[in-house]
Amino acid sequence: MDVNIGIETSNRQGVAHALKQLLADEHVLYIKLRNYHWNVTGIHFQQLHAFFEEQYDALEDHIDDIAERIRSLGFFSPGSMEAFKKEARLEETGHLNGNAEQMLKNLLADHEAIIQFLRHDQEVVMEEYNDAGTQDFLIALMEEHEKMAWMVRAHLA
Repeated sequence: MDVNIGIETSNRQGVAHALKQLLADEHVLYIKLRNYHWNVTGIHFQQLHAFFEEQYDALEDHIDDIAERIRSLGFFSPGSMEAFKKEARLEETGHLNGNAEQMLKNLLADHEAIIQFLRHDQEVVMEEYNDAGTQDFLIALMEEHEKMAWMVRAHLA
């Protein structure tokens, strides 16, 4: 069925592509947080175990919202690890032998990368694709990642 929401099909395709990359990046970060949650060690284990869980719980909501936004634009959302690996700009990491500090540094770098992607993409979806709804959506996600990055920084201070 055709989608008639005031945005040309080619523009919706461009927006959907940006959202698919974001969805893939959020999945990579989600898996990384799960990995770190399970494998962190050291004196701050309990605190970081809970902190990583709090962050991946927040990402679950982001992931669902992004996939549904893609669907609302009239496209199917990727739903396989293979598809996410093709689209993702973030890199996976191993368990790092439980090294909490390195885990936190990796998470901070990923949050900051997503913030930069979002800062760029929110402008593109409005200026190039005339999609104010997705722009607003991306700005809200950017603000959430900024807060999540701040929380990670506080652990590294």
